[in-house]
Amino acid sequence: MQKVAIAGVGQTRTKLKRRDVNFPELIGEACDLALEDAGLSEEDIDGTVMGSGPEFFEGVGEPEHWAADYSLGILNSHFRIQTGGTVGASTTIAGYYLVASGLFDAVLVVSGDKLSESSVQQGLSLVYSPTMGRDFAGGAPSAVANQTRIYMSHYPAVSEDHFARIGTMMRKNALKNPNAQLKLPQISEDLMKSMNWLSTPLRLLDACPTSDAACAMVLVSERLAEKMNVPLAWIQAAATISDGVNYPDRDWGDPVALREAAQRCYRAVGITDPLEQLDVMELYDAFSSQHLFWYDALGLCEPGESYKLIEDGTTAMNGKLPVNPSGGVLSNNSIGASAIIRQAEVALQVMGRAGDRQVPGARIGLAQGWGGAIQFHTVMILSADKEMENAKS
Repeated sequence: MQKVAIAGVGQTRTKLKRRDVNFPELIGEACDLALEDAGLSEEDIDGTVMGSGPEFFEGVGEPEHWAADYSLGILNSHFRIQTGGTVGASTTIAGYYLVASGLFDAVLVVSGDKLSESSVQQGLSLVYSPTMGRDFAGGAPSAVANQTRIYMSHYPAVSEDHFARIGTMMRKNALKNPNAQLKLPQISEDLMKSMNWLSTPLRLLDACPTSDAACAMVLVSERLAEKMNVPLAWIQAAATISDGVNYPDRDWGDPVALREAAQRCYRAVGITDPLEQLDVMELYDAFSSQHLFWYDALGLCEPGESYKLIEDGTTAMNGKLPVNPSGGVLSNNSIGASAIIRQAEVALQVMGRAGDRQVPGARIGLAQGWGGAIQFHTVMILSADKEMENAKS
């Protein structure tokens, strides 16, 4: 397999409602930005991989056909990916393998949703099994509230104060991100804890907003990359792992699929101590409490000790391992674009192009995504250098 690099990134303007564009135009906006960023034309692209959330969100079947005119899908290779909340990350991973295999030299990957045009939580409730889960399904908030309660029962030291601290940290990070939707200059831990309950133990600001957004990236082979005069982010490892949903002893408080995905990526590049060897991390934090589960599974601490990383500022912008300099999904969530934005943000970091949210000296980063009934997990490791001797030392 050949090496693959990200050569261009395009993120759309993100709002609660993008009334100025329809879904195909939103996808096209991201594609145009990514091509311009890479300095390539439509003729340079060998194929497109397009993702979006469940078709319920677009209100049409096969939305990739609807958007094909805008995503270089006419008279060209064009593929659709749909894996729930992980769809954006899965889209990039599919594109990565198309290039790494030698089939293509340049692939455009794009994913997004217009959540303003659908009933998001109704759609997320209807995806549950009608016999095994729909009678208690309440969309994503109730599912993650259950996950959080289970985790708290395992580790009583975790409290709602930690969620408030995480939510405050993410919203302050978002103030430096021009693409973030939810910007709250007045945010504080007291404000977080004064919000109405969403689904206990989660309050309103413990949850992400809904957004209209798309994100695209241009992936190129090492042969093509050597001819380009642009900053690059090299994809060093990627993994997609799925847990089961309804087996009797499943423990939502222990994300075993994410742990396996992370370990596969770490083994591939020689990372043995991610807290020391990674420079930046972007997590799919649709809810504040999920930082704690994901830290555990990603091996940043011993199980149940993730709250200590919050208390001592390890994952703050000025900490040892900044997490979500972008403000994360807590500040911007279109579902379809959210996981690919995590990858795009890490790419910008290792390229040194993240602007006011840049982590000084960032060379190696990790992007994570989750979806489905909290059973789909993706991990990708990116670096500024083609080879990763620093991680292996």
